[in-house]
Amino acid sequence: MKGATKEPQENAASNLDTAKIKWFRHHLSIWGTQNLRDFPWRQTCDSYAILVAENLLQKTDAATVVPIYKAFLFKYPTLENLAKASIDELSELLVPLGLYFRAERLYQCARIILEQYGGKIPDSEKQLLELPGIGKYTARAICSQAFSQPLAVLDTNVARILERFFGLQGERVKSRCKILWGAAEIIAPNKEVGKWNLTLLDFGAMVCRAKNPLCNDCPLSAKCNYVQTQRT
Repeated sequence: MKGATKEPQENAASNLDTAKIKWFRHHLSIWGTQNLRDFPWRQTCDSYAILVAENLLQKTDAATVVPIYKAFLFKYPTLENLAKASIDELSELLVPLGLYFRAERLYQCARIILEQYGGKIPDSEKQLLELPGIGKYTARAICSQAFSQPLAVLDTNVARILERFFGLQGERVKSRCKILWGAAEIIAPNKEVGKWNLTLLDFGAMVCRAKNPLCNDCPLSAKCNYVQTQRT
């Protein structure tokens, strides 16, 4: 609402130190140029392939997804192929990933995109959010990776980095936390946001891990609130 007072969470994000943000962005970007992981869905800008990958990656480790992703695209190379699949066949293919509902959601996504969007993957966050099983993170991941849109993402890895480095306190459900979403958007650079998003995801998986973070080898340790707290 115009003229409305910002909530405390939004104020906390907007009050982040500008110099610290620039330092964080600079050093993390350098790390990203040398350490990004290589997955097949990162080697394409095809919106269908990325839509499939992001659905498979939900609540699943990336390394586990790789063989299923390849098999999926081999069997269903186009949206039209997926829309003609049977739920049982899809479910059998996705058994190693668990979460039976993923097969149904992917099938429904294909049908809706064919019927409502002429077979073209929507390129807006709002439209993607209307598809089954697609939340804010997935919609933004698709927009940034497939359509090069400057949209920041937030998952548990990104949330952990922001909380530790900037000393933020997010809510229990990170994906709905306004302060963390606000921070993610503020710290994102003005260009190459897709690469930035991948850098955050990989840094959280490889260095700023949930358990046993590699603080001694971290390029951000000099200004990290978490590291400073551990030393006192």
